[in-house]
Order: sequence, then structure tokens, then C-alpha cells
Amino acid sequence: MSGIKLLGTGSAVPSKVVTNDDLAKIVDTNDEWISTRTGIRSRRYCAEGESHTSLCLAAARQALGRAGVKPEEVGVCIVATLTPDYLTPAAACLLQRELGLSEDTVCFDLNAACSGFVYALHTAECLLAAAPRKYGLVLGAEVLSRITDFSDRGTCVLFGDGVGAAVVEWRAGYPSLHAVLGCRGNDEVLYAPGVHSDRPSYIHMDGQPVFRFAVEAVPRCAREVLSKAGLGLEDVDRFVFHQANQRIIDFAVKKLGIDPAKCTGNIERTGNTSAASVPLLLDELITGGELRSGQRALCVGFGGGLTWAGALLELA
Repeated sequence: MSGIKLLGTGSAVPSKVVTNDDLAKIVDTNDEWISTRTGIRSRRYCAEGESHTSLCLAAARQALGRAGVKPEEVGVCIVATLTPDYLTPAAACLLQRELGLSEDTVCFDLNAACSGFVYALHTAECLLAAAPRKYGLVLGAEVLSRITDFSDRGTCVLFGDGVGAAVVEWRAGYPSLHAVLGCRGNDEVLYAPGVHSDRPSYIHMDGQPVFRFAVEAVPRCAREVLSKAGLGLEDVDRFVFHQANQRIIDFAVKKLGIDPAKCTGNIERTGNTSAASVPLLLDELITGGELRSGQRALCVGFGGGLTWAGALLELA
């Protein structure tokens, strides 16, 4: 068996805190309406001088430092994102330059929306198997405030900005992620039009179909990952679900029949940060001592596409 283990994590969030009361000043909503339906009370937005790139750099440097890995030891760098500073060059290419990664490092961005970080973990696992350097730098990074329609009360309350980063190592004796990936191609219920299309490049979402998709996809994906691994729910130390909506997480926990204490999140303070959601929560759990060396985290993402992804990640 061969696979990857998690060596270190990092995170970076913007300085600007936006509360539900702040949003109530610009759109017809209130704190009770938002919090009871989503679990969100605040989120972060990039302020002047902050950008996708600056957050990526801060999170990546933190993760590398905690992992004890030098930039020149990295063989693969992947940034999961749908909101980079540039369509090209990729955010990962800017990291290569700013961090001083070797020029033969595999660097690219990956867009699988809210499933992106888990997609990127599995992609890194596959690429590192053939890479001369066995350390991978994987980020989930979003500045969703730049594609949010602040006249749409149904979506503008949901999203936030942030970056989570992870450093992983591939070894022949490490366990596989047992990743499960998929999509149900859909451009109607959750989408953001491209630049110069006939519509503004804002996030559009039809909440009820997305909710029905999510509460079916999350438990199914989690069970499929464990079936591939030959493990049970009791073998998982923490469940790290994409923080999209607290109601979705509560439904998934109930369907799986797992202890809610193993599924605590941070949506109250972050909102939905898409690809950054899972790594931000991973970093929070690790730095808070709730995930430790030798333990397993079952990570599940779901979102635009409609995509889903699950992986069983072990801490070195």
C-alpha cells in the first residue's frame, strides 16, 4: 500500500469581520433569519491590501513551517480555487515564485468548487507517487466576496473568504486516502457565469435542490470511503465536512448515526468558504488539539458541479 499522510497545516483569513448585523444594513435580512437557517453569524472579507495571493502565501508558509518542510523539497503544489487573482497565471504558479519552489515542481490550480480541496489531495497523492520529491503543498483558497451579489439576500449572507493549506508526504508504507470523487453535471442550481458572458459573474444558487443533493451526497460519500478502506464509522476520529450550512451537517450526522461531538465545525465564524472550508477546519482542529498524530479525519466536500469528494486522511 502507498499513500500520503498529513504533516502540517496552515491558514489565513482576512482582517475584515462582517457580521449578520452588518449585512442587514445593506440587504433585507437580520441576524436571527441568517443564523437559524444557516448557522452563520459572521464571515471574513478581504480588505484593502489583502488578496487571494497574499492569503495563499501566508497559509502556505505557515503549513511548511509547521511541517518542517523546505520549499525546495516540495514536488507538487496544487491550489483548489474558483476565485484566483488571475485566470492565468495560476495561483499555484505565483506560489512557486514567491515561495521559491523548484522550477520543476508540478504547479496548477484545480476547480471543483467546494469539493476542490479533497479533489486536490487525491490528485497530489497520485502525482507524488511519480514525483522525485515526495512532499506536496495543497491549498483550498477562496475570495468569494468578489463574486457575491450583495443585492441577493439569499446568497450574500452565505459566503466568506479564507485559505487553508496542508503539507503532505507520500511514502510506500503510508495508507491510501481511499478517495471517492464524483459529479452530477449541473449548471442550473449552483453556478457562477464566466467573465464576459451575458450575465454578471456572481454566485447563483437555488437553495432547496442544493440542500437535497447535499444531504444525500455527504453520508453516501462518507460510507463509500470507509467501505474502500475496510473501516467503520467508529474508526474515524473526526469528520471534517464542508461548512456550507449547519442544517446540512446536522442532517448528515443524523443519517450516519455518528456522535455530533466528532463533527463540530466553524461555520458560525467563517461562513461558506467553498474550497477553503475543509482545510480551514482541519487547521483549526489540529491547532486546537482536537486532531492529533496517528488519528484519522474523514474529509467530505460537496458543491457546484454538482461535485462530491471524500477522503480518509491520517495525521503523521
